[in-house]
Amino acid sequence: MYRVIVFAGTTEGYAISRFLAENKIPVCACVATEYGSKSLEQGEYLDVRTGRMDAGEMEALFGEQRPELVLDATHPYAAEVTENIRSACERASVAYQRVLRESDGVQDGIVYVDSTHDAVEFLKKTEGNILLTTGSKELAAYTQLPDYENRLYARVLSLPSVLETCRFCGIEGKHLIGMQGPFSREMNVATLRQYDCKWLVTKDTGAAGGFREKTEAAAECGAAVVVIGRPLQETGITVRACRKMLARRFGFPLRPKVTLLGIGTGGVNTRTEECRKALEEAELVIGASRMVEASRLPHHEVFCEYRSEVIAEYIREHAEYEHIAVVFSGDIGFFSGAKKLLQLLERSPEDSAQDTEEQPDIQVRMVCGISSLSYFMAKIGLSWDDARIVSAHGRDCNLPVMIRHNRKVFSILGTKTAVAELSRKLVSYGMGDVLLYVGENLSYPNEKTFVKTASELEQYEGDSLSVVCACNERADALPATHGISDAEFLRGKAPMTKEEVRTVSLSKLRLSEDSVCYDVGAGTGSVAIEMALRAYRGTVYAIEKKEDAVHLLEENRQKFAADNLEIVYGMAPEALDPLPAPTHAFVGGSSGNLRQILALLLQKNPSVRIVINCITLETVTEALEAVRTFRFMESDIVQVTVSRARELGRYHMMMGENPIYIITCQYPGKDRETEHEAKCDHAV
Repeated sequence: MYRVIVFAGTTEGYAISRFLAENKIPVCACVATEYGSKSLEQGEYLDVRTGRMDAGEMEALFGEQRPELVLDATHPYAAEVTENIRSACERASVAYQRVLRESDGVQDGIVYVDSTHDAVEFLKKTEGNILLTTGSKELAAYTQLPDYENRLYARVLSLPSVLETCRFCGIEGKHLIGMQGPFSREMNVATLRQYDCKWLVTKDTGAAGGFREKTEAAAECGAAVVVIGRPLQETGITVRACRKMLARRFGFPLRPKVTLLGIGTGGVNTRTEECRKALEEAELVIGASRMVEASRLPHHEVFCEYRSEVIAEYIREHAEYEHIAVVFSGDIGFFSGAKKLLQLLERSPEDSAQDTEEQPDIQVRMVCGISSLSYFMAKIGLSWDDARIVSAHGRDCNLPVMIRHNRKVFSILGTKTAVAELSRKLVSYGMGDVLLYVGENLSYPNEKTFVKTASELEQYEGDSLSVVCACNERADALPATHGISDAEFLRGKAPMTKEEVRTVSLSKLRLSEDSVCYDVGAGTGSVAIEMALRAYRGTVYAIEKKEDAVHLLEENRQKFAADNLEIVYGMAPEALDPLPAPTHAFVGGSSGNLRQILALLLQKNPSVRIVINCITLETVTEALEAVRTFRFMESDIVQVTVSRARELGRYHMMMGENPIYIITCQYPGKDRETEHEAKCDHAV
């Protein structure tokens, strides 16, 4: 016994029949022709019945099976069939529901337009040969099509006046087909294949005019049909509304299939075959406007949005779509929003057990695409397995430091002036000879690729949709650990933390690559520079009150291309106040304000990790009092005494440096932040 009978023969009918079967609702799909039956596969819950039925045969079927519901998803032009189904349902007392098309796009390979003008406007956006079967009266309108002399094949009556009209419009030779209709399906198939036509233009000529023979022939040849004049307006529900209704009626959850889809660099030619199939299957396409416009097909509903949270919510609220494609530029695994969206769409087993119409069971798959990296590097003939790969699109990535220490760096850019800004920085850091390979609008018709030195591109303005590969033959690899030689730094009269002490202090700081660091009392900047090179994805603020030291800081910043180093001229703690909260802080000089400095650091971030260098016993005492006052949960004190060899004739004598006390402290208690802030205020 069938619970539902679907009169199919259309894409909508096939989709609903499969939908019911997938949700284990016994369904009988009725199709008129053997061709229609090929679109459905028999299964445990799906029975396919082939052959045309009149109203009496329909009523007999309903009486035999007693279905709970009959769905009429027949062709919009099959008005007689629809009337037979409706009347048979009334006589058999079976619930009836008409299912209508959801859009005016391509459905079952058919595009409906209102007029000849609309047909021409639609065809302007297409490619491929066109078989025109609407006669000669409006033939002149089609001459507005680009390259119409080669694309258009007109089938008209073989009357001298008609043929002359065609020749006057520029349609002649093999492009002019003079024949008397109506034509069989086989004749239409032969004509479409003979001229390799991808489009057939017709009007609804009904049975007498061979309308069905045209549409069936087009379907067999893989051609789309443009129908001038829409079917009569009917009342009913869309496929999406039908899915919702069926889920509610039979008590099963909606299960939208979501594809996170990498569409390549933008052009159609860089899409994979899997991408093409996913787009053809999709009913709804979601993504940033540029991505949606690049990938949408005529039958698609679209939702332009790039924020993952909004997309995830929209999908859950519109679970009636069976196939949804969320499109991303390039590859979904290469600086893509797909990662975050996947996390938002994935559900725990507990959540899945409570699936309802409001909480759908979302099925997600990932389809990769061709990334801008692989496309561009192939375009310029360079390998990328030895390149440092980053993105500067909407984020800070400190390209100058990476280019200084890597022979090859690839980056996605994001603004029209990004190339010029990078070039100016490279020139200022003494890297004007670095080669910049630039790619813009990759795979689009206006694609542009070139290579120039950074010094040649300081004023360049290009396209925001761009990438760059920097090749630096003079790159010097960054040491695996901190420990730049003292001799590397430019020095004046400003104090400098020596190499050995600097090495221990930086080890105690335990920086990460994205740390936000303060160097209070930065001096020449030896600690700040090493911080900046290690925390290359973060920011380092060098705070210094002496003007001559600030000049040295700037010179060392330029020498080491420490682009993520910000120099702050002023006295701590006042100079720290406007800065963002630090994750790490090094205090090399406090001018007697250590307690106030520590209080401000802890107010900004109670979990900040602090390393203090002390030379005098008075500073050590002050630091120990501060450690006790703020009750750090972790503290460590070491003394470092360094001796350096000095040559005396043929002997070496060890000469002692001043002993340094290195105090490390941290208060890792975010859950006690309020309590600690109160202590800091009291200490101040």
